[in-house]
Amino acid sequence: MTLRPLTRALSRNFGWKLGSLLIAVLLWFAYVGEPEAVTMRTAPILYRNLSKDLLIGQDAADSVRLALRGPAGRLSSAALGDVAVDLDLGGIQSPGERTFTLSDGDLRLPDGITFLRAIPSQLHLQFARRKSKEVPVEVRFSSPPPAGYRIVRQEVQPGRLRIAGPEARVDAIAVAQTDAIDVSAVTGTGEYRVNTFLSDSQVWFESPPTVTVKLAVGKK
Repeated sequence: MTLRPLTRALSRNFGWKLGSLLIAVLLWFAYVGEPEAVTMRTAPILYRNLSKDLLIGQDAADSVRLALRGPAGRLSSAALGDVAVDLDLGGIQSPGERTFTLSDGDLRLPDGITFLRAIPSQLHLQFARRKSKEVPVEVRFSSPPPAGYRIVRQEVQPGRLRIAGPEARVDAIAVAQTDAIDVSAVTGTGEYRVNTFLSDSQVWFESPPTVTVKLAVGKK
């Protein structure tokens, strides 16, 4: 008597249930029976949780080579398209150098894929304190005024620009220089809108780098 409800439940839609079971068994055999393979994959490095007061040195790697093992069908470029090294820098609070040894805990891998090794196996990073400051604009000229003339007045707007970068490199920069202005044919007033640049490529502008230079050229 007590087995009848269970029997009816098992026999209801028996064909569908049997079919689902067969499909599951076939998928399991397909997965287990699929040969394993090893592949090398270039993966990007994602540096996250870095303090806003710190910068990573310019020589920091942007990718590594990974040796991965898994079912051959899961090692295609499409299946591994989202594989990345996810390096947590939340524990770094001061400048200096740090070495990180890569492990499977630093990776985002699909199910069934095993991490074997990384090339390089370690990341050696330099951290610098971020600094910003204002520097004056220095106007450059590609040629002097005509013979008998001189620059009698010069005005730059804005006269100072804000820059940022690694502390030591920012400290070493005294001015932002303009592109050279040709005044070889100017005998009155002129207004020039020019770009400025910095002598160190690791330092950048926080304010727009374009300035307006107003000149007055008169007789000596």
